[in-house]
Amino acid sequence: MSEILIQIVEAALLSAVQRSGSFLVCRPGCSQCCHGVFEISPLDADRLREGLLSLEAEDHLRAARIRTRVTAARTHLQPWFPGDSSTGVLSSRDEEVELFEEFASEDACPILDPETQTCDLYGARPILCRTFGPPIRNEAADEEGGLATCELCFNGASAQEIAACEMDSSFRTLEESLEGSYTAQNSAMGQTIIAFAFPLEAS
Repeated sequence: MSEILIQIVEAALLSAVQRSGSFLVCRPGCSQCCHGVFEISPLDADRLREGLLSLEAEDHLRAARIRTRVTAARTHLQPWFPGDSSTGVLSSRDEEVELFEEFASEDACPILDPETQTCDLYGARPILCRTFGPPIRNEAADEEGGLATCELCFNGASAQEIAACEMDSSFRTLEESLEGSYTAQNSAMGQTIIAFAFPLEAS
Protein backbone atom coordinates (compact mmCIF):
# COMPACT_ATOMS: atom_id res chain seq x y z
CA MET A 1 0.00 0.00 0.00
CA SER A 2 2.92 2.35 0.62
CA GLU A 3 3.87 2.03 -3.05
CA ILE A 4 0.32 2.99 -4.03
CA LEU A 5 0.54 6.08 -1.81
CA ILE A 6 3.76 7.16 -3.53
CA GLN A 7 2.18 6.65 -6.96
CA ILE A 8 -0.82 8.79 -5.98
CA VAL A 9 1.39 11.54 -4.56
CA GLU A 10 3.63 11.53 -7.65
CA ALA A 11 0.61 11.77 -9.95
CA ALA A 12 -0.79 14.68 -7.94
CA LEU A 13 2.61 16.38 -8.00
CA LEU A 14 2.97 15.97 -11.77
CA SER A 15 -0.45 17.51 -12.34
CA ALA A 16 0.38 20.49 -10.09
CA VAL A 17 3.77 20.98 -11.77
CA GLN A 18 2.20 20.99 -15.22
CA ARG A 19 -0.39 23.58 -14.16
CA SER A 20 2.20 25.72 -12.35
CA GLY A 21 4.37 26.35 -15.38
CA SER A 22 6.98 29.06 -14.89
CA PHE A 23 5.62 29.96 -11.45
CA LEU A 24 7.34 26.83 -10.09
CA VAL A 25 11.09 27.42 -10.07
CA CYS A 26 12.12 24.15 -8.36
CA ARG A 27 15.07 22.54 -10.16
CA PRO A 28 18.06 20.28 -9.42
CA GLY A 29 20.57 22.26 -7.37
CA CYS A 30 17.96 24.46 -5.70
CA SER A 31 18.18 23.19 -2.14
CA GLN A 32 16.72 25.86 0.14
CA CYS A 33 14.00 23.42 1.23
CA CYS A 34 16.72 20.87 2.07
CA HIS A 35 17.98 22.95 4.99
CA GLY A 36 16.55 22.80 8.48
CA VAL A 37 14.96 19.88 10.31
CA PHE A 38 11.34 18.79 10.13
CA GLU A 39 9.24 15.95 11.41
CA ILE A 40 8.83 12.82 9.33
CA SER A 41 6.63 9.83 10.03
CA PRO A 42 7.84 6.34 10.95
CA LEU A 43 6.70 5.27 7.48
CA ASP A 44 8.87 7.97 5.89
CA ALA A 45 11.81 6.83 8.03
CA ASP A 46 11.29 3.21 6.98
CA ARG A 47 11.26 4.23 3.32
CA LEU A 48 14.53 6.12 3.79
CA ARG A 49 16.20 3.13 5.43
CA GLU A 50 15.12 0.86 2.59
CA GLY A 51 16.38 3.43 0.11
CA LEU A 52 19.78 3.53 1.74
CA LEU A 53 20.04 -0.26 1.78
CA SER A 54 19.24 -0.34 -1.94
CA LEU A 55 21.82 2.37 -2.62
CA GLU A 56 24.48 0.42 -0.73
CA ALA A 57 24.02 -2.44 -3.18
CA GLU A 58 24.23 -0.08 -6.18
CA ASP A 59 26.74 2.57 -5.10
CA HIS A 60 28.52 1.69 -1.88
CA LEU A 61 30.68 4.82 -1.84
CA ARG A 62 27.74 7.21 -2.16
CA ALA A 63 25.88 5.30 0.55
CA ALA A 64 28.96 5.52 2.78
CA ARG A 65 29.07 9.30 2.28
CA ILE A 66 25.44 9.52 3.38
CA ARG A 67 26.19 7.52 6.52
CA THR A 68 29.14 9.81 7.30
CA ARG A 69 26.93 12.89 6.97
CA VAL A 70 24.16 11.26 9.05
CA THR A 71 26.64 10.48 11.83
CA ALA A 72 27.97 14.05 11.79
CA ALA A 73 24.43 15.47 11.86
CA ARG A 74 23.42 13.26 14.79
CA THR A 75 26.53 14.25 16.74
CA HIS A 76 25.76 17.92 16.16
CA LEU A 77 22.04 17.70 16.94
CA GLN A 78 21.98 15.12 19.76
CA PRO A 79 22.61 17.54 22.68
CA TRP A 80 19.53 19.53 21.68
CA PHE A 81 17.35 16.70 20.37
CA PRO A 82 13.87 17.02 21.93
CA GLY A 83 13.04 13.42 22.62
CA ASP A 84 14.80 10.08 22.90
CA SER A 85 18.00 10.42 20.89
CA SER A 86 18.72 6.68 21.18
CA THR A 87 15.53 5.77 19.30
CA GLY A 88 15.17 9.03 17.39
CA VAL A 89 11.59 9.50 18.55
CA LEU A 90 10.69 13.17 18.98
CA SER A 91 9.01 14.63 22.03
CA SER A 92 5.24 15.10 21.85
CA ARG A 93 5.67 18.62 23.25
CA ASP A 94 5.20 20.95 20.28
CA GLU A 95 7.06 23.85 21.87
CA GLU A 96 10.20 21.73 22.36
CA VAL A 97 10.14 20.54 18.75
CA GLU A 98 9.56 24.08 17.46
CA LEU A 99 12.56 25.41 19.40
CA PHE A 100 14.69 22.58 18.05
CA GLU A 101 13.56 23.31 14.48
CA GLU A 102 14.47 26.96 14.98
CA PHE A 103 17.91 25.99 16.33
CA ALA A 104 18.66 23.77 13.33
CA SER A 105 16.99 25.91 10.66
CA GLU A 106 20.22 26.32 8.65
CA ASP A 107 21.48 22.73 8.90
CA ALA A 108 21.71 20.88 5.58
CA CYS A 109 19.82 17.61 5.29
CA PRO A 110 22.34 14.76 5.64
CA ILE A 111 21.07 13.06 2.49
CA LEU A 112 21.75 16.21 0.45
CA ASP A 113 24.90 15.89 -1.66
CA PRO A 114 26.92 19.01 -0.72
CA GLU A 115 28.58 19.16 -4.16
CA THR A 116 25.60 18.74 -6.47
CA GLN A 117 23.01 20.09 -3.99
CA THR A 118 20.69 17.23 -4.97
CA CYS A 119 19.11 14.50 -2.87
CA ASP A 120 21.08 11.25 -2.71
CA LEU A 121 17.91 9.31 -1.75
CA TYR A 122 15.50 11.15 -4.01
CA GLY A 123 13.40 8.09 -4.81
CA ALA A 124 12.93 7.36 -1.10
CA ARG A 125 12.38 10.95 0.08
CA PRO A 126 9.64 11.72 2.65
CA ILE A 127 6.15 12.79 1.63
CA LEU A 128 6.79 16.38 2.74
CA CYS A 129 9.75 16.60 0.36
CA ARG A 130 7.58 15.27 -2.47
CA THR A 131 4.88 17.89 -1.92
CA PHE A 132 6.95 21.00 -1.15
CA GLY A 133 6.86 23.68 -3.84
CA PRO A 134 3.44 23.62 -5.50
CA PRO A 135 0.48 25.14 -3.62
CA ILE A 136 -0.90 22.58 -1.18
CA ARG A 137 -3.11 22.57 1.88
CA ASN A 138 -1.61 21.53 5.19
CA GLU A 139 -2.34 22.31 8.82
CA ALA A 140 -0.42 25.59 8.78
CA ALA A 141 -2.07 26.69 5.53
CA ASP A 142 -5.53 25.83 6.83
CA GLU A 143 -4.94 27.93 9.94
CA GLU A 144 -3.93 30.88 7.76
CA GLY A 145 -6.80 30.31 5.35
CA GLY A 146 -4.55 29.81 2.33
CA LEU A 147 -2.25 27.49 0.45
CA ALA A 148 1.33 26.71 1.45
CA THR A 149 3.95 27.29 -1.26
CA CYS A 150 7.72 27.54 -1.45
CA GLU A 151 8.70 31.17 -0.86
CA LEU A 152 10.84 31.08 -4.02
CA CYS A 153 7.91 30.06 -6.20
CA PHE A 154 4.79 31.87 -7.43
CA ASN A 155 6.33 35.31 -7.18
CA GLY A 156 3.89 37.77 -8.75
CA ALA A 157 1.11 35.19 -9.00
CA SER A 158 -2.40 36.21 -7.98
CA ALA A 159 -4.43 34.27 -5.43
CA GLN A 160 -6.52 32.89 -8.30
CA GLU A 161 -3.44 31.75 -10.23
CA ILE A 162 -2.06 30.05 -7.14
CA ALA A 163 -5.37 28.33 -6.44
CA ALA A 164 -5.50 27.04 -10.01
CA CYS A 165 -2.23 25.18 -9.38
CA GLU A 166 -3.24 23.59 -6.08
CA MET A 167 -1.90 20.09 -5.59
CA ASP A 168 -4.57 17.50 -4.83
CA SER A 169 -4.07 16.55 -1.18
CA SER A 170 -6.74 13.86 -0.96
CA PHE A 171 -3.90 11.36 -0.51
CA ARG A 172 -3.75 12.49 3.14
CA THR A 173 -6.51 10.04 4.10
CA LEU A 174 -4.54 7.06 2.78
CA GLU A 175 -1.32 8.44 4.26
CA GLU A 176 -2.87 8.75 7.73
CA SER A 177 -4.33 5.25 7.49
CA LEU A 178 -0.99 3.73 6.49
CA GLU A 179 0.86 5.64 9.20
CA GLY A 180 -1.66 4.45 11.79
CA SER A 181 -1.25 0.83 10.73
CA TYR A 182 2.54 1.10 10.69
CA THR A 183 2.66 2.71 14.14
CA ALA A 184 0.33 0.04 15.55
CA GLN A 185 2.70 -2.67 14.33
CA ASN A 186 5.82 -0.79 15.45
CA SER A 187 4.86 0.73 18.78
CA ALA A 188 8.43 1.80 19.60
CA MET A 189 8.49 4.07 16.55
CA GLY A 190 7.29 7.66 16.34
CA GLN A 191 7.82 10.96 14.59
CA THR A 192 11.51 11.65 13.97
CA ILE A 193 13.80 13.70 11.72
CA ILE A 194 15.89 12.51 8.79
CA ALA A 195 19.20 12.51 10.67
CA PHE A 196 17.72 10.15 13.28
CA ALA A 197 15.84 7.91 10.85
CA PHE A 198 18.80 5.60 10.32
CA PRO A 199 20.25 3.05 12.78
CA LEU A 200 23.52 3.92 14.44
CA GLU A 201 26.61 2.37 12.89
CA ALA A 202 28.03 -0.52 14.90
CA SER A 203 31.28 0.51 16.55
